[in-house]
Amino acid sequence: MDFELRRAREKLDKEQKERKQRARQKLERERKAKEEAKKQREAIDAERSRRLFDAAQAQLKVDQQMQESLLVGRGIMFYRVLEAVRCQGSGDKIKLPASCFSELQDQNAFDQGPLYFKLSTVHQEGSSEMIDADKGKGRSTHSGVLEFTADEGFVGLPPHVWQNLFPVDTPNIPLIEVRYVWLPKGTYAKLQPLRVGFSDLPNHKAILETSLRQHATLSEDDIFTVNYGELVYKLQVLELKPSSSVSVLETDIEVDIVGADTDSEKTHENVLKPLTFGTSESGTVDEGHYSYYKFSIDNDTWEKIASGDAKIEVKIEAEPNSGDTDIYISKHPLIFPTRHQHEWSSHDIGSKVLILSSKDKSLEAGTYSVGVYGFKGTTKYQVSVNVQGDSNRTVGQQAASSSSPMEMDTVECKNCKRYIPSRTIGLHEAYCSRHNVVCQHAGCGVVLRVEEAKNHVHCPKCEQAFHHGEMEKHMKVFHEPLHCPCGIVLEKEEMVQHQASVCPLRLIACRFCGDMVQAGSSAIDVRDRMRGLSEHESACGSRTAPCDSCGRSVMLKEMDIHRVAVHQKN
Repeated sequence: MDFELRRAREKLDKEQKERKQRARQKLERERKAKEEAKKQREAIDAERSRRLFDAAQAQLKVDQQMQESLLVGRGIMFYRVLEAVRCQGSGDKIKLPASCFSELQDQNAFDQGPLYFKLSTVHQEGSSEMIDADKGKGRSTHSGVLEFTADEGFVGLPPHVWQNLFPVDTPNIPLIEVRYVWLPKGTYAKLQPLRVGFSDLPNHKAILETSLRQHATLSEDDIFTVNYGELVYKLQVLELKPSSSVSVLETDIEVDIVGADTDSEKTHENVLKPLTFGTSESGTVDEGHYSYYKFSIDNDTWEKIASGDAKIEVKIEAEPNSGDTDIYISKHPLIFPTRHQHEWSSHDIGSKVLILSSKDKSLEAGTYSVGVYGFKGTTKYQVSVNVQGDSNRTVGQQAASSSSPMEMDTVECKNCKRYIPSRTIGLHEAYCSRHNVVCQHAGCGVVLRVEEAKNHVHCPKCEQAFHHGEMEKHMKVFHEPLHCPCGIVLEKEEMVQHQASVCPLRLIACRFCGDMVQAGSSAIDVRDRMRGLSEHESACGSRTAPCDSCGRSVMLKEMDIHRVAVHQKN
């Protein structure tokens, strides 16, 4: 009996402990569930608060951008994100879709003057065109607008704008933010060429002005190109006033050009090295390449040359066992003479000398360029320019007068055709017939030593006489067909004349803008052709400028006629 009661109590105690344990576990689970529910509610509240805050920040940013757009756009708000595509053009004017025209017209933007836009790249993941320091910031520049003919959703960028927005790499889908802005007129610009030689261009300020006419805006850190014939110079915008982006339309800008950054662009392009009279410069030129030098003739030196008391000697001395060179000289504005374009040249084998005297009609005071062309192999040379006094002129004239035929009994030698005293004619003819040979080529008649006769040859095309070793170079230089960029194929002498006076691609100095430009074909206007204006000058001269006397706007090409007809000024 006692045993059964004890077992019943034990069983009851065990059940009570189990019930208490289950109750404690249930309370613990309920407590944890409440804590988890509390945490979830707090997380939901925090996420809701963050979203509300982000939405408020986004709305604030949009409001700020709208205010900024209204401010920079002077009350006009225009903003688009468009895909960029390349288009042809030489300035900074872009092409926009027709819908942009309607949106701008609705806000009377065209009544505010020229349209200007700020262009910014949209950062995309995987794009490598941004520098690490500028990630998330993107690149930007400014532009004008050329026309509204682009496809919907696209913007056409000319090479200048494209290069400034995507200088290194282009993303798969180049997106551009286009925002209308108002820009002040520029008053000052500091530019830096990215290669040496730009300051050597004649009247480089006029060349720069011509290039800037194709632009509507300038922005700091932009790089734009200046073309001079076949040469291309890049200039970086370092500083602008009154702001970092300005308009260059209908304004006078003070321009400072600082020294070239020689580390920006390592090239072997043409550079003029100065030559001083009486001082030689050493150099090396490879086959098919040029080395260029320049020298100047001042007024005092030119007076001596014009009077016949002096002459200019340009001399090149090649080192022994070196290659061979040619020398070309031109007067500025042709600053880089070539095989096709030059005024003086020498093609002698080895060392060579060019004499420039008052007999040369093209010679006058000014700056000249010397081009050393590597004709064969690598040549080491010394080049020098000297002013030589023509003191031997009188002596030479006296020697010539003293060597006039003497009044004596002479007989013509049957072999060399020289007049020999009759008392020695027999001995002379015997000696002359054994040692001298007369060239039988028509029109030549040069008397040669027998051992020299085998090396005396005539060009089969121009019939000039040469040493046999010079014939290969003569044929290559003077008779090898040359191809002009305009499509004509001529030999050297004809090519020089063609590119100096006829070729539509030749460079001429425009009488209106002062720039070196391609001549082009004849002017379309008959009156312009009668004035001798080229195609470029006909268009350039159509620009107007105020008359100095009456202030009336007159076309530049009509200014002389206006001054004579209206103001009786020559």
